[in-house]
Amino acid sequence: MSQLIPPHGGKGLTCCLLEGAALEAEKKKAAGLKQIPVSARENGDLIMMGIGGFSPLTGFMTKADWKGVCDNFLLADGTFWPIPVTLSASKEDAAKINVGEEIALYDPEGKEIMATMKVTEKYDMGTAEKKYECEKVFMGEGTKTAEEFWKIAEKDHPGVQMVMNQKAVNLAGPVKVLSEGEFPKKYAGVYMRPAESRKIFEERGWREIAALQLRNPMHRSHEYLCKIAVEVCDGVFIHSLVGNLKPGDIPADVRVKCIDALVKYYFVEKNVLQGGYPLDMRYAGPREALLHSTFRQNYGCSRMIIGRDHAGVGDFYGMFEAQTIFNKIPYPKEAGKALLCKPLMIDWTFYCFKCDGMASLRTCPHGKEDRVLLSGTALRKMLSEGAKVPDHFGRDEVLAILGEYYKGLTEKVEIKMHGAATGDTKK
Repeated sequence: MSQLIPPHGGKGLTCCLLEGAALEAEKKKAAGLKQIPVSARENGDLIMMGIGGFSPLTGFMTKADWKGVCDNFLLADGTFWPIPVTLSASKEDAAKINVGEEIALYDPEGKEIMATMKVTEKYDMGTAEKKYECEKVFMGEGTKTAEEFWKIAEKDHPGVQMVMNQKAVNLAGPVKVLSEGEFPKKYAGVYMRPAESRKIFEERGWREIAALQLRNPMHRSHEYLCKIAVEVCDGVFIHSLVGNLKPGDIPADVRVKCIDALVKYYFVEKNVLQGGYPLDMRYAGPREALLHSTFRQNYGCSRMIIGRDHAGVGDFYGMFEAQTIFNKIPYPKEAGKALLCKPLMIDWTFYCFKCDGMASLRTCPHGKEDRVLLSGTALRKMLSEGAKVPDHFGRDEVLAILGEYYKGLTEKVEIKMHGAATGDTKK
């Protein structure tokens, strides 16, 4: 009997990835089906459904699911879910597909059929519906009104741009996943299925595991967060996004090298596990913090480290909105339908010269002038501009890896600073 937290949804790991003879038969069938292209985000969502990362989802959402998630954080059957997982198609393609028909889902980047899908529903996603989703999912406390939100969202929010650029019709239905794309090979030893992380946790005798979400290279604050979690849990799962990011973010293979160096030189290795997952960032702040907790439950984690501006972008979200949202979501009483992975909430952390070490707003009584404020955005900006990185911002081994990466860049993206990166936003 496993002592780990059960997968979300009460149905175990719902894995849609086919293997063996069933896979080969479905591939042959897929070759003769109508093909619908999928975006990078949809491709990542497909793979997560394939490997059980999105349990209990087994397909793209119906309109009732979409509406329930947007309005109430609930699927149509009452299961908690924080962000829509949908598939869009052009009007022309959708018109050629009948409800009840099977189609093939094609990745134009990888030039590969990723899945088959039985279409159970088609529903329009016009401008009004897309804006509705964006306001529900992406509009945080950083913008008070919809009018204020839309003045900047379409230009400055990559998650909003992603939704507004979706095609005109959503297709819903169960999927059979045929491939994990490039991830198992490109990120061998890091990319991990939930069943694999759970097996390792069991072998190590871990029961309480905290997950650290990473989309930036690990700086001293990340390291400190992990070490706090190691003190109160059996182990920490450093779980990096290896899907797509926004321009200017540092690619996954570089971030993985940085984590490797940190774990080797600054952690007791038996208390830490590194893994990678195949999603694109949605930059949905508080809602994405909930999504991170939901799928980390499937990976076997009982706690999700939530610091300041988790999964944020610009100044769209309140500094600790990703923590307080956990107090506002529904917790269904029916077995398995509530989110069980709880937040491990940690205040803003930094290096303090007077404290002579890492500290947080809860432990350090000193002023801003005594602190090295740490953020991934600030680090990327300094490195991209060739500026000197202040002492105690990052470990030398990590900065050396990042310095080599930036030296090799031929094109550089301007990094915009914001309140969460500078310390100008009040708690």
